[in-house]
Amino acid sequence: MPDMNAPLKLGLNNWNQYTDWPSFLAAQQRADALGFDSIWTWDHLYPIVGSHEGPIFECYTAMAAVATMTERASIGLLVGANTFRNPALVAKMVTTLDHISGGRAVLGIGGAWFETEHEAFGLEFGKSPGERLGWLAEALPIVRGMLDGERPTADGRYPTHEALNLPAPIQEHIPILIGGAGKRKTLRLVAQYADMNNIGRLTAAELADREDALLGHCEAVGRDERTIERTAGMGTVFIRDSREEAFTLMADVFADNGDAKTWTDMPVGHPSHIVEHCKPYLDAGYRHLIFGCPAPYDEETIERLATEVRPQLEAYLAQQP
Repeated sequence: MPDMNAPLKLGLNNWNQYTDWPSFLAAQQRADALGFDSIWTWDHLYPIVGSHEGPIFECYTAMAAVATMTERASIGLLVGANTFRNPALVAKMVTTLDHISGGRAVLGIGGAWFETEHEAFGLEFGKSPGERLGWLAEALPIVRGMLDGERPTADGRYPTHEALNLPAPIQEHIPILIGGAGKRKTLRLVAQYADMNNIGRLTAAELADREDALLGHCEAVGRDERTIERTAGMGTVFIRDSREEAFTLMADVFADNGDAKTWTDMPVGHPSHIVEHCKPYLDAGYRHLIFGCPAPYDEETIERLATEVRPQLEAYLAQQP
């Protein structure tokens, strides 16, 4: 089982779509100053919520700039698209981000899913999710090896020859986070290569099912599952004293994101509603909860998440046997 005594971590995923640069940077700086443990953004070339024909910033360059203007939170992509970049190049990029941030980089990665942007940018999408996960399986040992000071040589989709990564990262071990909850392939890759996993919004039964699958893969590959940090995407958060006001705010913000339809079953309402939304994840041992924050980034929500919701979550954990 996950480490049920691990300290609570809160992350904020500030969407990089339908925004301007000053607002995006200010939102990341605000999260860092308020004590969020991690700050993230998406790796997409088109918006993925609302109309795809809208503005979005490229993530690696954006987060490199964010790294220069923040101090404490870890920094990563939730998650990087393996199909976009050669994995040896990714190792160099995240190593550079580690230096820029003073040792705060996380390498978030996944198989990718949005065909529209691949077609538009001339990027190979593959025939199926299974094929893309096969590509990810080839990429991960290259990335891990280079980050760990090895010089990997590989054939197949990503031919490399003694690929050298200097300067070495500041961190002795840059964590790899793999996004996804597929029981057969994705969670096996987590067991083989990841320091962190990230799942989406699941029911308590689905959480237990995925946890059983991960434990089985860890046993099969000889991995101590306690060395994998469980993280979960909590959806978009909107906080007000009344639930009605919070839902109205969510509808307005989603409308600003390419006339997107609002999502359901989100952490929306009074801080007590957010706490109740999070409890099943805490009960399952997930201690790193990452909340989505669309533009225009709501300052009240971000502040109350840090100053009101976090203490209540910590108090709930302290009461557990």
